[in-house]
Amino acid sequence: MSADTAAAPTRRRSAELGFLQAIQQAQQEEMARDERVVLMGQDLRANVFGAAAGFLAEFGPARVRDLPLSEAASVGMAAGAAMAGLRPIVDLTVASFMFGAMDQFISQVAKSRYMFGGQARLPVVYRQALYYHGGTAAHHADRPYPMFMNVPGLKIIVPSNGPDLKGLLKTAIRDDNPVLCFEDANLWGRRGRGPAPADDEHLVPFGVAAIPRAGTDVTVIGIGGGVRLALDAADQLAADGISVEVVDPRTLVPMDWPTIVASVARTGRAVVVDPANRTCSAASEIAAHLVEEAFDALRAPVRRVTTDDVHVPFSPALEKQIYPSTEKIVAAVRRTLGER
Repeated sequence: MSADTAAAPTRRRSAELGFLQAIQQAQQEEMARDERVVLMGQDLRANVFGAAAGFLAEFGPARVRDLPLSEAASVGMAAGAAMAGLRPIVDLTVASFMFGAMDQFISQVAKSRYMFGGQARLPVVYRQALYYHGGTAAHHADRPYPMFMNVPGLKIIVPSNGPDLKGLLKTAIRDDNPVLCFEDANLWGRRGRGPAPADDEHLVPFGVAAIPRAGTDVTVIGIGGGVRLALDAADQLAADGISVEVVDPRTLVPMDWPTIVASVARTGRAVVVDPANRTCSAASEIAAHLVEEAFDALRAPVRRVTTDDVHVPFSPALEKQIYPSTEKIVAAVRRTLGER
């Protein structure tokens, strides 16, 4: 099946859904559903990044717009278009490029609905990929979602598989608030967990975590690509009779605290796997919340498996050492069980 065929309304869906397929389907379905939805970004008309095949022919140049190479202009333009009645999806490609538009994100996008007393809506989605673990060096390999968790007014999604990405992205496009969608590029070549959604109304609600694996001995909470690592670690530990429950928050803002706390209350132990840097990470916030809300259930300290607080080296051999890994998760789980 060609990419153009995949973009057509009558396209067939594969048995499982990959990341790029999920993006393509979510954007196409929502653009066909609502003429206010427009796609903006770099090199979209040429489909350079693989998630807009056939869009120019199907929706026309007014709804598929290639923007100048300026992240600040792209973010601000989309915010203004959203307040004027459109529902933009902005493809910023690399998450590290968000730093060039921080004033627009923090001072305008996040605050405008509040500062205008609810008179302005900002139904805008910003998509950006996390290009770490691939030798792209420090300027391209940031995982900055924890920085934006600190900013009221932004919703944040970090899916771990194709079906969830599709459902969350469709929900984001329909939301009247700004949503940041962080896509782990290490998952692009992997198929989704379970069958692909069979209909165009596959929506995943915000603030509802998934439990892809049930267990009784320890809870491992994974962020984005950390979920896959957690599942791999759970498979290894099961061989030794250790039962691991894996929780995937799916959205960081809003966070499904009841599901996370309930899981840890059942198992009594928690490990958080987060590809972001350790200090002020999503893992740090989850660990702090568990200490506040589930302290009486904890039978061991909460452990964090995160990226070291260093810049990303260009050397693949060095880079590989700084990130969470299956081996690091297995070791953290064993420590929570009192093993050394």
